[in-house]
Order: sequence, then structure tokens, then C-alpha cells
Amino acid sequence: MNKAMEHSRSNAMSSGVIARRLKKTVRYTVTYILLLLLALLMTGPFLWLLSVSLMPGRNVFSNPPAIWPTFIDFGNYVQVWNYMNFPKYIMNTLIITVLGVVFNIVLSCMTAYPLALFRFKGRDMVFALLITTMIIPSSTAMIVHYLTIQWLNLGNSYLGVVLPAAVSVFNIFLMRQTFQGIPAEIRDSGKMDGASELRIWWQLVLPLVKPGIAVIMLLEVMAFWNNFLWPIVVLDDPEKYPLASALTYLNGQFSYNFGWIAAGTIISVIPIILVFLFTQRYYMEGLAGAVKG
Repeated sequence: MNKAMEHSRSNAMSSGVIARRLKKTVRYTVTYILLLLLALLMTGPFLWLLSVSLMPGRNVFSNPPAIWPTFIDFGNYVQVWNYMNFPKYIMNTLIITVLGVVFNIVLSCMTAYPLALFRFKGRDMVFALLITTMIIPSSTAMIVHYLTIQWLNLGNSYLGVVLPAAVSVFNIFLMRQTFQGIPAEIRDSGKMDGASELRIWWQLVLPLVKPGIAVIMLLEVMAFWNNFLWPIVVLDDPEKYPLASALTYLNGQFSYNFGWIAAGTIISVIPIILVFLFTQRYYMEGLAGAVKG
């Protein structure tokens, strides 16, 4: 009888293990299906744009609409590259992006460092005031920015495009949270060696917050590279337009051939994809460090 009880108990345990494994498998399967559907939903427009760019002389708005190209043809890319001065627009975009990224990294790090590690009267109030400005829509300040840029005689210049977005409150918040994770012993060791606060910030602290800086770099590269409205407002010379603005400016000329617009857009997106692929590890580490801080 004891053997029968042990056998039934063993069968019950085996059934429980099988049930738990089956439940776990079903849960994982449903999760992966939902994630796959979400990924398709998020990448769907980009995949459709890529497909349109490979359609030679086909009306993508036909009935029924063409979704997949019948064969791969890079004619749209060759034609739009020959029609537009892409190297010049890419160089304009690189200049604006590099200036914007450098300004944001330097200013956000210099602002967040004392807010995170210094103890002075009114520090929390200053930080709270900075955070409250995040609720103000950026479009409402466009007129003020334009008048300020014109008063500084920076109209029709790359610096006029960059200065209104030279520092972001979100970047300050991100770096403040990252700096708070730095051990106090790091600054103390620098002070014991007689280093100035600026030297401690540059040589001891900044190397420890590279993931946070990588997050700022990635976000600002995407922001400045894809910015098209403000450059059109500030720049009077279309030859100084960045790539996104140039594509928008030429949209009316290309309206009869959406394949050219799609090809130009794909060309402009490729650098952003490459930057993200090379910095995604630092991006995740920086976000994790900021949340932990």
C-alpha cells in the first residue's frame, strides 16, 4: 500500500511539473507573439517606406495599393541622389548635429554636476524650477527664439539653428540622476590631491558617467538630424538646409514621384540607424544608471 501511495504521489508531482511547464510555455508563447505584433506595428511604416523606395515608376496610392515591390530596383535612389546635392545637405546636417551634441553634453553635464553633488541654499528649488519648464510646449517658445536669434544677429547661421536647443532640461535631469550614483570618495580623493573642482569634474567624474553621456549623444543626434521646422524658420538660404529640411522643401517638386521622396527619406534615416546600433549598449546602461540614481 505504501508503494501505491508513493506511486500516486510521484504521478501527481510529475503532473504538476508538466502543468507548470505547459503554463510557462503558453505564457512565453503569448508574450513573444504580442511582442512580435508590436514590433511589426512600430516598424510597419518604415518597412512600407523602404518598399516604396524600391518600386520603379509605380503609383503607390493605386487601388489596390502596392505594398511589396515586384522586384528590387535602386533606380529611385540613383535618380534622387543625382537630382539633389546630397553631399552638401549631409555636410550641413553634420555641422548642425555635431554643434548641437557638443553643446548639450557640455552644458547639461556642467549644470547637473553641482545640482547633484554640491550642497547650497536653494538647490532643490532651482532643480524644481527646471523640471517645471518641461511642461511648456517647445512650439510656444518658437517666436521668442526667433526674435532672440535675430537680435543676436545669428539669423541664417548654423549657430542660430543650434542655440535654442543647446541644452535640454531632460538631459540635465538625466545627468543629475547619473551623477548622484558617483561615490563621494571620488571627489574626496581629488580634493585631497589638491585638484580643483573643474579638474575633478573633467578627469575623475566624467569618465564614470560615459553611459549617460552616450544616452544624451544618441537622443540629440536623432533630434538634430531629424529637425526640419526650425532650420526652415531660421535659415534664409536653402543651400544651408539640413537634410530633413531639404527633403521637405523639395516635397512639392517630388509630389508626382513618391518613390523619390521615400528613397531620400531612407537615405536620411540610415545614419541614425547606424548610430543607434553602435551605441545601444551604452544607451541601455545609461538609462539603467539614471533610473537607479
